[in-house]
Amino acid sequence: MRIPIYQIDAFTDRLFGGNPAAVCVLGRWLDDSALQSIAAENNLSETAFLVGGNGRYSLRWFTPTVEVDLCGHATLAAAHVVFREMEPALREVIFDSRSGELRVRRENELMTLDFPASHGMICDCPDLLAEGLGRNPLEVLRGAMYLCVFADEEDIRSLQPDFSALAKLDLMGVIVTAPGRSVDFVSRMFAPKVGIPEDPVTGAAHCLLTTYWAERTGKTRFTARQLSTRGGELECELRGERVLISGRAVKYLQGEILLQSFTEESTIP
Repeated sequence: MRIPIYQIDAFTDRLFGGNPAAVCVLGRWLDDSALQSIAAENNLSETAFLVGGNGRYSLRWFTPTVEVDLCGHATLAAAHVVFREMEPALREVIFDSRSGELRVRRENELMTLDFPASHGMICDCPDLLAEGLGRNPLEVLRGAMYLCVFADEEDIRSLQPDFSALAKLDLMGVIVTAPGRSVDFVSRMFAPKVGIPEDPVTGAAHCLLTTYWAERTGKTRFTARQLSTRGGELECELRGERVLISGRAVKYLQGEILLQSFTEESTIP
């Protein structure tokens, strides 16, 4: 069995920037344990798996340790593969996922994700969260992840988290954010609980970041930067209960996964 695989740098217009994701194109679904093994072997923050064609695909995302409900950068990477490698005449692709129907449109090199908005409720800062970040945020919201708000971009840039402490939190990840100096807001995202100490650029986190900054500023359109070592640029817009997240992507490599080494007793059919 040979599986086409691509590695795409998402939310960047240059190689070695943004967030790398693997995209595997399948003729049919493999056993979940096989998908998880492939994602672990890739050892990237996310591996996306596609099944389908004619502009509509089923899409799943795996970290090296778990399957997740939503991933922005791997969706952008998957769309890049569909648009560039599989169906170059398309201007929109539809993905069916655990988070419902997701559409990605393209205009020249810019691709726009249409994702569900996410919301958080203000809460007290858990002691473990303050310990993991090494300081107390100005404000904490609880949603699918913790959102921690700080005063300044340098507060975000200078954080040196204790990942072992953050991995013990009850939620899957921690987003930190502050107003930006040359963009509307900046962020970082930590998810050691699901095998991602720091994610380079996190599209799904911006579903919550966009609603937060919209409520705080009254604006609906934003420029954003994720301050990881690789860094990434995003454009975000709130439209009702949807968030539009736009970015670019670059192909780093393509090849094949060879599964001849699996025996007949393997979980792969």
